[in-house]
Amino acid sequence: MSEKKEGLVYKGHPLRRVGNMIYYGSMADSHIILMQVKESRKENELEIATKVSIELQRTAPDLRSRDRIVKRSEKDSLYAAMDVSGIWLERALAGKSK
Repeated sequence: MSEKKEGLVYKGHPLRRVGNMIYYGSMADSHIILMQVKESRKENELEIATKVSIELQRTAPDLRSRDRIVKRSEKDSLYAAMDVSGIWLERALAGKSK
C-alpha cells in the first residue's frame, strides 16, 4: 500500500495556507519555510501577491521564536518566493543551510 498525502504538496513537501501565512515543509523535519503575503493587488477578481516575506526557520521547540530564524528575504511575487523557498528548504534539510 502506498501512503496517501493530504493537501497540497510542492516539490515533495507539504504546503499549508492560514490566512496570509503559507507554511512550507513539515514540523517533523529540522526546518520549515514561513511565507507571509504582505501586499497584494486585485486583477480580474483574483488576488495577486506583490510582496511576500520568506523565513527559513528551525523547528526545534526549545528555541525562542527569534532564534529559530535562519534566513529571511522578501520577494515581489509568490512565484519568486516559492522558487527561493524550495531551494532554501532542500539545502537546509540536506544540512547545507548557508
